[in-house]
Amino acid sequence: MGIVVRQSIKGTIMNYIGVAVGFITTFFVMTKYLTQEEVGLTRVMADAAILLSGLGALGTNTSALRYYPYFRDKDSRDHGFFGWTIIVPAIGFTIFTILFFVFKNTIIEMFSSKSSLFVDYIYLVIPMAFFMMYMTVFETNANILMRIVVPKMVREVGVRLFTLADYILYITKVIDLDEMVIGLCLAYLVATILNIIYLLGLSRISFKIEPGHISHWLRRDFLLYTLFLTVAAVIGNIIPSLNSFFITAQLGLTITGIYAIASYMANLVEMPYRSVSAISRPIISQAMKDNDNQRAAEICKSVSLHQLIAGAFVFFIIWVNIDLFFELLPNGDKYVDGKWVFFLLGLAKLVNSSLNIGVTVLSYSRWYYLQLIFTAILTVSAIVLNNTLIPILGMTGAAWSSIISFSIYYLFLLSLIIWKTKISPFSWKELVVIAIVVLMFVINWISFEYISKSIINFNDAGVFFKLVEAALRTIVLVILGLAIIYQTKISKEINEIIDRLFKSDKIRK
Repeated sequence: MGIVVRQSIKGTIMNYIGVAVGFITTFFVMTKYLTQEEVGLTRVMADAAILLSGLGALGTNTSALRYYPYFRDKDSRDHGFFGWTIIVPAIGFTIFTILFFVFKNTIIEMFSSKSSLFVDYIYLVIPMAFFMMYMTVFETNANILMRIVVPKMVREVGVRLFTLADYILYITKVIDLDEMVIGLCLAYLVATILNIIYLLGLSRISFKIEPGHISHWLRRDFLLYTLFLTVAAVIGNIIPSLNSFFITAQLGLTITGIYAIASYMANLVEMPYRSVSAISRPIISQAMKDNDNQRAAEICKSVSLHQLIAGAFVFFIIWVNIDLFFELLPNGDKYVDGKWVFFLLGLAKLVNSSLNIGVTVLSYSRWYYLQLIFTAILTVSAIVLNNTLIPILGMTGAAWSSIISFSIYYLFLLSLIIWKTKISPFSWKELVVIAIVVLMFVINWISFEYISKSIINFNDAGVFFKLVEAALRTIVLVILGLAIIYQTKISKEINEIIDRLFKSDKIRK
């Protein structure tokens, strides 16, 4: 796990630098200067682009990780493997763009009543999706070569800085709304160019395709796997965008804007997993190819445990301070209705990011095709729940649909994985983590209700005193939680990091 931990830490640092930029952009620029409808527009544009790019990629980002071990050869620059990862998405994107125009009238009719502003810019989804798709394809190629830091910096920091600049130009009236939306597309174009430059600098990739290297078995297996991934993508890529689409169509862009802020906060919970997953997936792919289930199981359990720890701590930090957050947020009174949306989405993200590594194992096993059944279950349950709960509970219904559908999905899917591969992401250590976090919540409630409120009159206290109290209480509880994790020795990696930090501190002294 050494390289996984090192690269994951570096990638997570990039993630959270991006989070800092995104935090400023989302919570101190967008909420202050953009209308809720404009915030909703940026969210649904991104979600639509994610959907189209995911479909168009034809599963390249998954199949690349699965089949790279069959091409790995440094001397021959991996037999032109990179070239295939460019051609396949180009074919897929062309097919799904044609389908977009075939069904454009139905799509427009769906959003025209409640969200006409989105309809005005719906065609710009196509270039945004194209650039987004190839940005991800090139990032995947870097991940395969165990280089995740620079692509992470481009995605998490570069895109967000460009986006922030785009919003500032719009706010200061240098550009109009049309040009601002075009600028959002250009952010992904710049990111795509930066990623390809970085890959070329590694001197490992080649545009030359070697069809002769692909055996009959490999060609047949790849075509079947790609067909499976394409069908799965049609179903599975709807999920990340489903809530936004239902809310936009049924409730309007203003509610989508509120939901977008809560959703952004919830995304912070799964942020560590993006780095851990990126660096661990190639290793799991190699282990499954070599039939080394023990190695795959070790990585699976470690990734699940560490994501649960990181995600649960992030969720704790946000939730215990969420009221203060909305008080500090510009126009926070307009977005405070998203409080319980965050709570439910945050739990859904925690479940998904902690258990999704098991799905990775299934994707690289010979039973990968069974994933399609459960992806269909997830999609159908999400659609039914969204359609049922949103009219009753509003945007909170969308959040409920996420956590319920993910729970159903993982209950059945992980049962299959354990049965077929004997690999499980679960361990007794995760129960200890849950107990520790629950204890932190209990201590926080006691300290806030019976200690902090007796010292500070929160109705009359100024923001500065509330900030100081919240910071001290949160820091103390996080340190307490980490201390318990250290003492229980549930994570050798975390203990080594803490020991190294204290050792380096002693050396400096």
